Amino acid sequence: MNIVPIAFCFDSNWILAAGVCITSLLENANEDTFYDIYILYGDESKEKITKSNLDKLVDKYQNCNITFRSVGNTFDKAFEIRGITNSTYYRLLIPEIVPEYDKIMYHDVDVIFREDLSDIFFQTDLTGYYVAGVSSPGSLNPTVRNHREEMGLAWNEYILAGDIIFNSELIRKDNIVQKFKQEVEVSTYEHQDMDIINVVCKGKIKRLSPSFCTTLEIFRLATYKEEQALYSQDELQRALRSGIIHYNGPKPWVTWCLNYDIWWEYYRKSIFYDDKFYFEYYADKYSADEKIEIKRLIKLLLKKIIRKY
Repeated sequence: MNIVPIAFCFDSNWILAAGVCITSLLENANEDTFYDIYILYGDESKEKITKSNLDKLVDKYQNCNITFRSVGNTFDKAFEIRGITNSTYYRLLIPEIVPEYDKIMYHDVDVIFREDLSDIFFQTDLTGYYVAGVSSPGSLNPTVRNHREEMGLAWNEYILAGDIIFNSELIRKDNIVQKFKQEVEVSTYEHQDMDIINVVCKGKIKRLSPSFCTTLEIFRLATYKEEQALYSQDELQRALRSGIIHYNGPKPWVTWCLNYDIWWEYYRKSIFYDDKFYFEYYADKYSADEKIEIKRLIKLLLKKIIRKY
């Protein structure tokens, strides 16, 4: 049996997303993979998360265990921006909050898994590295690149923080969590925990294939096969076929977006499936599309009338 430890961190606003995310993880597990799942939450979300029925996934799937861990009120006064709450910082505590493992994955919950994770977990050698992740495609933008270089970071080594693997043993040995906390205390970083991970772990970050965190921009690069210096075309095509889908932009349970249909496929398989919510979502979006089409028809008619007269 291959035991893969995974941590998720979120507040009560993300329970539905977490249920669907974890469902996709377990649906795509190999027969010999066992996921030891840890859910980190803050004091303000304790009751809703611990009573959310997420633990009932263990009844449906025999290849997992779910443990809830509180981070207390840590980061309650931490810097927030763009509507992202302080729960985004919880991942920085994982090596201390989950001391059972010397190596552990972290994933955001606006994610859908499409394949088993045991190969990448066991094949990623983190000797001498604090963390492994996917190079950020944002660095291909000259303005973003300059900003990251002004922070003293190599633009092509800056990683995304939504899907990462921690070398918890080395992080604990070098007291890196304390350094994370110190950065949070003075932080006004635009990208919060992601900037902090890159700043603190600079020089000890390992690059992973883009399939480990396939964002909207990575899907675009894979689709149009643009020339760029971060990923090979082979890596991008694999990400397109079976990579972890990270909905880092619009959320599929809120609106139409790229790969929304894949998210809803796993929603229908999840313990949170609700006929009424499912119907109302699609009825609402269909109605909105009808209104858009009517507006388009009116505009076309007006253009014809204007041309005629």
